[in-house]
Amino acid sequence: MKKAMSDVFPLQKISAFILDMDGVIYRGKVVLPGAVDFIAGLHAMGIPFVYLTNNSTTTPEAVAGRLADMGIPANASEVLTSAEATASAVAREMPGCRVLVLGEAGIRRALLAEGCALVQDHRKADVVVVGLDRECTYATLREAALAVRQGAPFFATNSDRTLPTEIGLIPGAGALVGALELATDVRARVIGKPSPEIFRYALAHLGTEPDFTAVVGDRPETDILGGQQAGLRTIAVLSGVGTIDAFAAMQSRPDWVFDSLAELCEAYFGQGGRPGGGGDWSPKTTVA
Repeated sequence: MKKAMSDVFPLQKISAFILDMDGVIYRGKVVLPGAVDFIAGLHAMGIPFVYLTNNSTTTPEAVAGRLADMGIPANASEVLTSAEATASAVAREMPGCRVLVLGEAGIRRALLAEGCALVQDHRKADVVVVGLDRECTYATLREAALAVRQGAPFFATNSDRTLPTEIGLIPGAGALVGALELATDVRARVIGKPSPEIFRYALAHLGTEPDFTAVVGDRPETDILGGQQAGLRTIAVLSGVGTIDAFAAMQSRPDWVFDSLAELCEAYFGQGGRPGGGGDWSPKTTVA
């Protein structure tokens, strides 16, 4: 069920991709249809792409390892996280700053790699950065709140309120961000999806033009909206959370909607989804 929200721009002109993972590449521990072939096609044709995740707890190396374990060859240079994007923004605006951080290995390593120093005392903090922290204590929240109230800029890796797990939804980074916002009356500057900042970070990493770079995602309110706000082309897939009705109801609709990467692979690479296979590149169905 290949659908195009707009048939003005041909799919064949897309020359780079920013890929969401959960709901696009895999669901849980299951690789979704077309993922292996699509990634293999991008590699074979030398088409630049990155995986983009809001997860700030892990490292690009760990994400690449997880993909490899699923049968999708990946290296750390192809993975961008909200931790890296946040650390880059903080270091660019406040080089060498001292950061009071609520977060796990991913954001801590990213900040250190950017030359920031990590502190625990609010009196020493130049900036506060909050990500998911599953070992957060009241004492840490207290120090972060005091730092923000004394004027430290307040960054958040993402605003995801919950995380899906095998036992149900659990609090995400956004829950900690929300607690600090309530305690300080200060809104966090969110870097991760749906903020366009993380998409601009990915675009800079790719070194490509926004008109010819597409975000592929399954959530209208994060992947698609954020990509649009960053001036990118957008491709929605129905293999995750979003439905065709949800995408059609958006004020600004995605450029294309596909059932899965299998259908996108066939449309982009041609017959059988093989690189260089020819075939019809033009959208067939327009959503009114």
